[in-house]
Amino acid sequence: MSDRVAVFNEGRIQQIGSAQDVYERPASEFVAGFVGTSNLLEGEAARRIVGRDGTFAVRPEKLEVQPDLSRPVDDGLLSADGVLTENVYAGATTRLVVDLDVGARLTVLTQNNSRAALEATRGDRVRVAFAAQDCLALTGERGA
Repeated sequence: MSDRVAVFNEGRIQQIGSAQDVYERPASEFVAGFVGTSNLLEGEAARRIVGRDGTFAVRPEKLEVQPDLSRPVDDGLLSADGVLTENVYAGATTRLVVDLDVGARLTVLTQNNSRAALEATRGDRVRVAFAAQDCLALTGERGA
């Protein structure tokens, strides 16, 4: 078994690295989508959440849903408010989808060791928060 992987698109190498590096730090939108689910922030959503233009990826497992909008956001976290549109319990995990007020849709994957995500129901206003370092600027080719 190899300790490095390569992601190809139309015969061209998009990224080479360890499986962890390719998954955690994809070089492009294509790589981010190829090796798993990624939420993309771009346009107005990127400007309002990240504070600058560009295309940014954040993995669903890096996000946290906070049902208490009155709770202050911790230092170092990026956040946005929206409406919970899906809440799918799957045993060890729950998949949530939030339509943000800034026009983006985020998918959140959370371990069911926290009650907070389980407390929110469809139609509730929630906050999605994540560490700034988990929001990765993407360059290169878009998805095929």
